[in-house]
Amino acid sequence: MLAVKLLSRIEEERGRFLIWAPLFFGTGIGLYFAQPREPNIVTYTALALLVAICAGLAWRWPWGAGPLLHAMIFVSLGFGVAGARANWVAAPVLDFRYYGPIEGRIVAMDRSQSDAVRLTLDQVRLSDVNPLKLPDRVRVSLHGEQGFLTPAIGQRIALTGHLSGPNGPVEPGGFDFQRMAWFRGIGAVGYTRSPALLLSRPTGELSLAVGRLRQTIANRVRAVLPGESGSFAATITTGDRSSMDRATIEALRGSNLAHLLAISGLHMGLLTGFVFQAMRILLGLWPRVALNIPVKKLAAVTAIGAGIFYLALSGGAVATTRAFIMVTTMFVAILFDRRALTLRAVAMAAMIVLILTPEALVEPGFQMSFAATTALVAVFSWIRERGRDGSARQLPGWARGVVTVVISSAVAGLATAPIGAAHFNQVSHYGLVANLLSVPVMGAVIMPLAVLAALLSIIRLEFVALWMMDWPIRWILWVAETVSSLDGAVGKVPAPPGFVLPLLGATGIVFVLLRGKEKLVVLLPSVIALAGWALVERPAVLISSSGGLIGVMFSDGRVMSKARGEGFAARSWLENDGDAATQQTAFERAGFGGQRGQLKVDLPGLSIMHLSGRGAEDRLGDACAKVDVVVLAAWREGALPTGCSVLDRKYLTKTGAVAVHLAPKGWYITPSRTEGISRLWTR
Repeated sequence: MLAVKLLSRIEEERGRFLIWAPLFFGTGIGLYFAQPREPNIVTYTALALLVAICAGLAWRWPWGAGPLLHAMIFVSLGFGVAGARANWVAAPVLDFRYYGPIEGRIVAMDRSQSDAVRLTLDQVRLSDVNPLKLPDRVRVSLHGEQGFLTPAIGQRIALTGHLSGPNGPVEPGGFDFQRMAWFRGIGAVGYTRSPALLLSRPTGELSLAVGRLRQTIANRVRAVLPGESGSFAATITTGDRSSMDRATIEALRGSNLAHLLAISGLHMGLLTGFVFQAMRILLGLWPRVALNIPVKKLAAVTAIGAGIFYLALSGGAVATTRAFIMVTTMFVAILFDRRALTLRAVAMAAMIVLILTPEALVEPGFQMSFAATTALVAVFSWIRERGRDGSARQLPGWARGVVTVVISSAVAGLATAPIGAAHFNQVSHYGLVANLLSVPVMGAVIMPLAVLAALLSIIRLEFVALWMMDWPIRWILWVAETVSSLDGAVGKVPAPPGFVLPLLGATGIVFVLLRGKEKLVVLLPSVIALAGWALVERPAVLISSSGGLIGVMFSDGRVMSKARGEGFAARSWLENDGDAATQQTAFERAGFGGQRGQLKVDLPGLSIMHLSGRGAEDRLGDACAKVDVVVLAAWREGALPTGCSVLDRKYLTKTGAVAVHLAPKGWYITPSRTEGISRLWTR
């Protein structure tokens, strides 16, 4: 009887399968990325057979089991699409350390973690490297004196620098830069301390026309609005963050206002909405037009055109693409006299993004964008339904805008908070206040002025609107700086176990899609996920892939083996611990003993010595007689001494960064990768 009721309930969801489809398709993508080794032809053949069998069974017995079979089909398709995409973007990856001349064409610009200008180059040339092994793209950070070049999209430049293949995670289970670089076609990363030189100016290639236009607009905005106001304006109009100061970005993150920099639903909605309403008003002022053509539909077409231009100008990030699909669906619905701000529109946008770029599923931009949008659509749909049946009191007109902003900020903040905390290891405690003070200014003042600036640029008067944007932008930056500097404004949280975020995401989607008391089924998995996060135990010891840095956990926090060097790994370890300390502060903590180049640390049941510097290999035998594990920051040739475990650079090159865990029965090592088991991006 229970089984019949369950099948009947599942059958009721047949008509809503579209809004369930992204969950199943995304599950398949997630399963692909979770595989320890790259799937082979046998796996894909089995999936193809499974799809055929499920399709046949669903056609033969559609009632009850049909939706479940369709779910299995979509899981299999998600797995297959992710694998196909990973193989489709395959390109050479540099497999050795290179130093020498580098030539290439600038196709993108941004800033590195150290706030240096970073260039992405294609059409790469490297000295004495087989053309068949040349990466399609390389990314180089410019350090030192760089007074000989003003970088611009399309320029061909030359420099002398260091390159190597993209690095793997800085700890087991951590952020995988190798995977991200693989899908972006970046086969090598590096830096230069010598001046970069111009070889040729940008030519008229159509492929870079949008990039050059973006940079031209950004430069013009910064010329009219110098300083951080201009950088903020350039970022929200073109997506160019290359001039944003690192301190400003951190203040925006600490106040939960960083989403204002991402060209996403807020920007796309405000821009197209303003264009739509402005066109309706302008056309309505002309009686002959207003009486003879469908003004509303013409305005919708104009708004779609504005969205296409904005999407191209911004570079087509995931959040922008999602927002464009959403607003386009809404305006197309206007053309057909239908309502489109529904979960179906969100689901359709998610499916399009996941089919085109399945790798987006594991990136924070996709997760936060769709979490916020899904929650907002669900909440406002519920409010609208309560208003229709009379169960909710109607607010006066003057209060609706205020309440809408409060609800939007609160709902979006709550929906994205776990994702932001998991990826960035921090929670903004006063983010709601900052958003209430900033979002109305963004929507009512800054974005309309940005549209006005674009229109005035036709007659070279855009500076008027840009000047008017200055003080509203200064207000937002002041709010960000003030809120982020309050005591307790930012809370640090440790990185959760790998299963937590997928489980929370799935339960959130199921909670939105189910009805009534059925929503209670998500209670147990939510508790399991939150408990797993709250009880997470960070590794006792972390060792970098070079062997040059060790971080050991004590009661007052992780202690670093050196104050400088390998800063990205040190910063990532501390952030994942939920620790706000700097590498220098972590180095000054008590824990390591001994002298420089021969540091020793004692833990319950485990003693470790870190050998580094000149002659480190010669001290290996003596060190091995005193401790359980020796970490050697050098490449050891020949036989290793017995009596201890030696983790030298040769070993760590194979395993990547490793974690050492303490257990009741002893200690054990977890590598970032296992020898002989690889993915496409780790070979």
